[in-house]
Amino acid sequence: MDTKASKRGLGATKSHQLFLLLKETIVSGRIAPGNKLPGEIALAKEHGLSRVTVRRAMEALANENLVVRLAGKGTLVKEQPVGATIMTASVANLLPNMVTMSKNSNVKLLEFAYVQPSEHIRSRLGLGPSERTQRSVRVRSADDKPFSYLVTHVPEPIALHYNESDLATTPLFVLLERSGVLVDQAKQVISATLATSDVASALQVPVGSPLISLNRVVIDRNQQGVEYLTALYRPDRYRIEIDLSRAGDEDSRYWQTVDGESD
Repeated sequence: MDTKASKRGLGATKSHQLFLLLKETIVSGRIAPGNKLPGEIALAKEHGLSRVTVRRAMEALANENLVVRLAGKGTLVKEQPVGATIMTASVANLLPNMVTMSKNSNVKLLEFAYVQPSEHIRSRLGLGPSERTQRSVRVRSADDKPFSYLVTHVPEPIALHYNESDLATTPLFVLLERSGVLVDQAKQVISATLATSDVASALQVPVGSPLISLNRVVIDRNQQGVEYLTALYRPDRYRIEIDLSRAGDEDSRYWQTVDGESD
């Protein structure tokens, strides 16, 4: 292994992690516009990083137009530009959220092919050993900046109702409905992962950057799987909201989502 290359990759990951941490602090308003960020030495000591790594993170903040670096004054937080987009998803309102997101972003189709899916995907979709899926890879962007990397598998009989050109211009859920699919429910798991080289390149982040990971199985009214989605999101450009309410009596109070699913 190239030790120097390995160290460069590790440094890039650490600088990006610090960049995300400082960006969230700025975007959330915890440091108001006009106020100064801690200096490179202070940040390096606080986070156990080299000054070079801290400097890369500060340069990334400046490139995002979040701060201005002034000689003799330090790094100052700038007013946030109007219209800066962070995509927000509501867990309780999946379909309306998908409609809104498709209107406020654009998609680039990277791959389109018919494949033999993995055993795990076949199982989740309820497919037989010889059945194929249409596999697509897409990147969705807002303000010309990528925020999601989407890999979908759709059973071949459904996918034959649309082609590569359709998928490059029309949201998949719309194509499923046009194919006669009547969606009944979706099951999804949200976790975290690190960006591999191909994903990092597509999302314009360093290899090893933290990402939000979402796996979703969409099921129709016949309880047949119609879509398996693996979605990876940049945490600095995408967030997930869950609305909760208190329920139960005084002896057994608990939180539940607004659509009635309890934890």
